[in-house]
Amino acid sequence: MKRGCLLRVIVVLLAINMLGCGKTHMARLSTVGSSTRQISVHEYIDKMKAGWIGQMAGVGWGGPTEFRYKGVILPEEAMPQWKPSMINQFQQDDIYVEMTFLRTLEVHGFDVSIRQAGIDFANSGYPLWHANAAGRNNLRAGIAPPDSGHPRFNKHADDIDYQIEADYAGLIAPGMPNVAIQLGEKFGRLMNYGDGLYGGQFVAGMYAEAFFESDMIKIIEAGLRCIPKDSQYHECITDVLRWHKEYPDDWTKTWQLINEKYHLNPAYRRFSCSGAEGEFNIDAKINGAYIVMGLLYGQGDLDKTIIISTRCGQDSDCNPSNAAGILFTTIGFKDLPEKFKIALDPWGKFSHTPYDFPTLVRVCEELAREAVVNCDGKIKADDEGNECFVIPVQKPRPTDLEQCWEAGPAADSRFTEQEMAKITALLGQDLAEAIGKFAPGWAVTKCGEDMDPGLRQELRGRRNVLVTHPLNQEIGCVISRTVELPRGRKSGLKLVVGHDPRGDWDLIVQVNGEQVLRKTIGPETTTVGWADVTVDLSPYAGRSARIELINEPTNWRFEAGYWAEISLESN
Repeated sequence: MKRGCLLRVIVVLLAINMLGCGKTHMARLSTVGSSTRQISVHEYIDKMKAGWIGQMAGVGWGGPTEFRYKGVILPEEAMPQWKPSMINQFQQDDIYVEMTFLRTLEVHGFDVSIRQAGIDFANSGYPLWHANAAGRNNLRAGIAPPDSGHPRFNKHADDIDYQIEADYAGLIAPGMPNVAIQLGEKFGRLMNYGDGLYGGQFVAGMYAEAFFESDMIKIIEAGLRCIPKDSQYHECITDVLRWHKEYPDDWTKTWQLINEKYHLNPAYRRFSCSGAEGEFNIDAKINGAYIVMGLLYGQGDLDKTIIISTRCGQDSDCNPSNAAGILFTTIGFKDLPEKFKIALDPWGKFSHTPYDFPTLVRVCEELAREAVVNCDGKIKADDEGNECFVIPVQKPRPTDLEQCWEAGPAADSRFTEQEMAKITALLGQDLAEAIGKFAPGWAVTKCGEDMDPGLRQELRGRRNVLVTHPLNQEIGCVISRTVELPRGRKSGLKLVVGHDPRGDWDLIVQVNGEQVLRKTIGPETTTVGWADVTVDLSPYAGRSARIELINEPTNWRFEAGYWAEISLESN
């Protein structure tokens, strides 16, 4: 590696290992002169609660429109009507993913390593898409962060993912933009890079400012100070601010200018996962622009802000969620209209997390207290005995410029064997009972949840069929057993395997880690959907043999493995 490249890698890794305002670099990060900002703990909690409600309101209201309008403005009559029940968004990826990060901070503290953050994310159980799914798959395959989000390994690194889940970082960092930035360096790099990372740091920076400022232009400018000036993301948001100034009363004109430059121009879609000219655009930049559209043209009106961000199209539930979360934070929970609070189920559990709403609020308060103290702030009583956060003013220090289409070197980071043992999600679905009935003595691991795996009474003309599915696009489901093969006798493995009519999969047979067979099980290699497969085990006679039968993914389309027979024979 060239010396310059090596130095860049070292700088990135050092930045990743900084979080919050740890005591070792506190003075360098936290203060500008001796000025401070102050907010009562009561007011902080009220605003933080409102930020979460805003997220839930935005994603609930915009949810029915998600990606239904791509490259066009959603017609006014297609905008759903608000219903108070829409607030209960406990199954939304825009909400639950960031709670994994909160849980990591709650359990391990702000000094948690990025590798532990990666292990925790790898163990999450909810469904994911795009950069999140690719990053988690990388982690589960042993690619440790920051490489899990590096463009070399993640073709979605410029997608919206960390942007939609970065709200937590600002909500636990009131007036502390460097905490928000560095949380992105730790959690955002699990799945994103470049503009994909900057989108989250921009959003988190706006939240951090929203506790002390209500002027949306100033809040947006505060977010911009958290990302590199030379990035395309910074350019995009700066353009929106300029076009808003030119056309303050016509948001559709600004939308057209955004669409022409950041959707139709391939130069601003150089790492688009859907291609430079696809109508589907999940790039962080343009969706970030739609967040800002709601904040600027909404003019502080809660409904109008959500409606405009939604009508901009593309990811039209996540964008109003971010916009509403920021605006609601400026207002506070007690001053929100009842229609956004009256139907809230306080005991609803957010998907695959230990949090209901009261627990979420408590954990955020505890983390905010820790962040304030870490940044050389103080928690003191005012003249009336009320607790207050006294927070040193921070000059934001954004990360260095990086671009997915001209990415710097990867860190070549891999999890150790001990770290991989902590990724318990690799065990997959529990099919112990099913395999015990179908093929006693065998075990199933790494079985994914897709296509309802388990035992079927009848399937494709066969009775008593075991169905498995790969864990993800990189990791196949494994059926295994260790046996002692008799000396001096011919031993073999007999399989009858099938496939879903709509897809295929690869059957891999390994003995003691050595691949002895690989065969595609699909329409061209089966008869009426089934294939008889035999494997000679005689070379292993007189030895202990660990046999692994792998349902390996091919093109990630209906790749369930059908098993009508698994048997060992000796003669």
